[in-house]
Amino acid sequence: MESAVLKVEKVDKRIGRKIILQDISIEIGKGEIVGLLGPNGSGKTTLIRLIVGLMKKNNGRIMINGYSQDEDFRHAMSSVGAIIENPEFYSYLTGFENLELYAAMHNGVTEERMHEVVKRVRLEHAIHQKVKTYSLGMKQRLGIAQAILHQPNLLILDEPTNGLDPAGMKEFREHLQTLVREEGTSVLFATHLLHEVEELCDRMIIIQKGEIKASTMLRDIEGKEQMLMNIQPVEKAVTWLETHDYTYERNGSHVLLQLNKEQVPELNKQLVLAGFDVLEMTPQKPSIEEAFMKWTEGGTADASTHQE
Repeated sequence: MESAVLKVEKVDKRIGRKIILQDISIEIGKGEIVGLLGPNGSGKTTLIRLIVGLMKKNNGRIMINGYSQDEDFRHAMSSVGAIIENPEFYSYLTGFENLELYAAMHNGVTEERMHEVVKRVRLEHAIHQKVKTYSLGMKQRLGIAQAILHQPNLLILDEPTNGLDPAGMKEFREHLQTLVREEGTSVLFATHLLHEVEELCDRMIIIQKGEIKASTMLRDIEGKEQMLMNIQPVEKAVTWLETHDYTYERNGSHVLLQLNKEQVPELNKQLVLAGFDVLEMTPQKPSIEEAFMKWTEGGTADASTHQE
């Protein structure tokens, strides 16, 4: 991947004789939202802590915006924002006062930028209230504001929706998608919740037992249409499909095809013009859960909210 914002190359982590992570390599491009999906104990949090410098790796290399974490840690981390679980603030200060403290840690954060991020996360009405009066959802929004205050290229989120109700999760996703769209921020989103990855992320990386099991573009899954079709006569239809280079599976009197959505009406038209009777067309959307089960050989993502 050219101009990767984050590049993790062959990273290992051991604690004593126990191997926590082995030969981890991932890349994230500009403006991507990548879901790091795995059950509790899979190594997600360890990898996040290595990337943000809270733990030391044993082998490998981590590059952020072209800066080596080992050789130029300050510059590498200067372009990173992070929310590790529920963000912590000084509850006796207002939201704005908390942001002022954080802004003082970075060069070039203007008051104009502070008001800009407050507006972006829609906290204008509460930013001058004490944080102890905030709901969990409001604290998450303030956490996003704090994390993006210095305009990082890479935002790292470790189980950021823990404790949020469904409405809060939806709002959080919307804020994140707006941020990526308006500022081009890249996001690494670690979670054990399948639906969060499916609804938010462009790409999914499966981690299990300290190893990367798979990496796939979710828009490929969502952009392809599995179409179950009843085409008669089916024997001649499958020959026609082979001749025209369509990928299919025969299922009795039905044919299961995988094709782009925009191909569906054109295929239907071609079949009718070729003299076939298309009696039924039923979309069969692939399930991210089925994909996860396949890639982890039957393993399941944890449905609890506990951290590994």
